[in-house]
Amino acid sequence: MNAQDEIKQAELAVKKQFDEIDEIRDYNQRKVLKAFVDNHVAPEHFYTVSGYGHDDLGREVLDKVYAQIFCGEKAIVRTHFATGTHTLACALFGNLHAGDKLISVAGTPYDTMREVIGLTGDELSKKNSLIGNGILYEEIPLLNGNDIDFDTLEKKIDDTVTMVTIQRSRGYDTRKSLTIDVIERICKTVKSKNPNCICFVDNCYGEFAEKKEPLEVGADLMGGSLIKNPGGGLVECGGYIVGKSELVEASAIRLTAPGVGSEAGAMLNQHRLIFQGLFMAPSIVADVIKGMTLAAKVFEDMGFISSPKYDDKRTDIIQIITFNAPEPLIEFCKTVQSLSPVNGYVTPVPELIPGYQDDVIMAGGTFIEGSTIELSADGPIRPPYAVYLQGGLNYAHIKIAVEEIYKKLNK
Repeated sequence: MNAQDEIKQAELAVKKQFDEIDEIRDYNQRKVLKAFVDNHVAPEHFYTVSGYGHDDLGREVLDKVYAQIFCGEKAIVRTHFATGTHTLACALFGNLHAGDKLISVAGTPYDTMREVIGLTGDELSKKNSLIGNGILYEEIPLLNGNDIDFDTLEKKIDDTVTMVTIQRSRGYDTRKSLTIDVIERICKTVKSKNPNCICFVDNCYGEFAEKKEPLEVGADLMGGSLIKNPGGGLVECGGYIVGKSELVEASAIRLTAPGVGSEAGAMLNQHRLIFQGLFMAPSIVADVIKGMTLAAKVFEDMGFISSPKYDDKRTDIIQIITFNAPEPLIEFCKTVQSLSPVNGYVTPVPELIPGYQDDVIMAGGTFIEGSTIELSADGPIRPPYAVYLQGGLNYAHIKIAVEEIYKKLNK
């Protein structure tokens, strides 16, 4: 079968899934629109202030819009967060102190978060990590490497546990990403054993993938990156934290300083992009999920180990293909790079990147460096040699890429 026929056949097979994705898109777009209207977003909120950034009306309204959309008491949306990891680290360091206990409920967290916790890294990193600052840490291994161990979770949670961290997306792992239903069950289990325990969700890659967000099902705090889903492909940098007021403000204090918190920080003319990217995000996320669903069907038809399956419930924008050898992983990333609108002539190579313990190959000819709401593919050079495909500013680009990958793999 030629590539175009394969794509057409795959699109017919996933029509039911596409209809469901459209329904989620429309629901989330209406929610976002309502937050803009309710908070009287206006042109004056796109203007910028300088210096300390005091009395920034745009920043104040932006925080309110995020809080309403994600059902939190308070939000901070800032370009000052350097990365998603930095965003999550501010939430952790802001709300945990010496003697407090943190438990990861879904096994070992994503590579870059391991250094934040203190599980890996050089001497200086470990000294300045959570563990290095006297915070106790435990993790609950996954059952069969895939599912949450609820029995152990129930046994581990007691009055000594200050916070549990819940990584929604799989990271560089082959486990399932956590659906909102699973996150709800985790939060209910934790709260039944210790109502004061903070349920913190790393929401990266998950925003607008389902109708509900983690705060609606019992989470207290969550955070993510603006160069992923909620930035809509327009935002140049930054992150957000949303949840209970005191927890969000404690995170802001960690970002800035005690006495400053969320009240300062010049946004340097970025308001309009952040507002506009957020407004576009539900549609862009839907296009990405359609593209990943199509990719899953095509890769499955070709006999590859691909997850999630095309008809599985989706809760993030990531598709993984496992190759069990480094060479096809590298070739896959080279192909994705060659189909990128930026730096399509460049050849990616594996290299050691700060925060990672293995060489990583990253293909991402993106308009914004490191943007994973744009079409990209990456993976660590370690068994099982899986590639993580995500993003796409429109469905057509993803479709073209899948067709070209199909041709290359069938040579």
